[in-house]
Amino acid sequence: MTSATSLAGLDAFARERIRPRPAPADDAAARREARELLELMGEAGWCRHAAPAAWGGVAATVSLAALCAIREAVAAASPLADAVYALQALGSMPITLSTNEAMQRRWLPEVAAGNAMAAFAMTEPEAGSDVASMTTRATRDGDGWRLDGAKHLISNAGLADFYTVFATVEPGAGAKGIACFVVPADAPGLRFDGAQVLSEPHPLGAISFDGCRVGAEALLGGPGDGFKLGLAALDRLRPTVAAAACGFAARALEEALAHARARHPFGQPLAAQPLVQQKLARMATDREAARPLAGQAAGVADAGAGRLTLEAAQAKLFATEAAQRIVDDAVQIAGGRGVLAESIFDRLYRAVRALRIYEGTSEIQHLVIARELLR
Repeated sequence: MTSATSLAGLDAFARERIRPRPAPADDAAARREARELLELMGEAGWCRHAAPAAWGGVAATVSLAALCAIREAVAAASPLADAVYALQALGSMPITLSTNEAMQRRWLPEVAAGNAMAAFAMTEPEAGSDVASMTTRATRDGDGWRLDGAKHLISNAGLADFYTVFATVEPGAGAKGIACFVVPADAPGLRFDGAQVLSEPHPLGAISFDGCRVGAEALLGGPGDGFKLGLAALDRLRPTVAAAACGFAARALEEALAHARARHPFGQPLAAQPLVQQKLARMATDREAARPLAGQAAGVADAGAGRLTLEAAQAKLFATEAAQRIVDDAVQIAGGRGVLAESIFDRLYRAVRALRIYEGTSEIQHLVIARELLR
């Protein structure tokens, strides 16, 4: 078993245990594979980096540098494995950041062991980037709360063991009226409404709440703390999205180099073509430029900074946009083979596109960066 107290063996684990696994052919296969991947990463000890040491983790606080290293290595091996690991961190981060010891005790050791799959339920059909306009409602019900509403585009929907759910407790109050709850998957009134199928198989779907009751202990922080808690979790995890983008980019470059060396059109290696060399040079440079931004943002967080909004936004924006360019160039180098559904080039192309949307679109990151500069 790989030591969970360091990152030694991470690259070998990703290459030897994850990369050889067959890509799922459809949503049903992706859901089965997601569970198996979580179990595999849990047994190897990598999920321990997603929780504090007090609850089965590795370090006193969750290290973003470690999460970035894991996501970069895992993303290069499998887009689905990266998604599974990402949600293990994101879905549990609001619990980690809160002071709710009951929920920490209940869920974080299971997260660290890879026994409980997490989900982060914020997005709604009419509330994506505009989080404050969400309509899922939480009302007091005796000594607990009642949830009513719907969420969509939720990773691990129908598969997760628990959801961190954001709901308004004071309609009309905007961001100040949002609360965050931990809702177990078997809570009465929580319903999985079906899969939302992506072009690259990934467990995604819609859930709804119809009189879903949770106890008072399910509330993280105060009734108006949800928006702040959610944004803090997203801020902290955005550098890891940048790291995953670097992993996709590294795999695309590796495969493009191998293809360019192996192909011999017109009697010479494809790699000898100046325009192909230009693409390879640009791909490698873009990837190397992106990696330090992810590392810098993670370092700011690990040094104890209360906010890393600017650094996180810059890292996510640059790395995801660069990865899109790199993967696109790799597809172009591969030619017709690059657009075959079973090729790694096409899989990366379908997977990388979502990085520019989830956890804050590139357009939102531009606005965030400008706002922070103008403060």
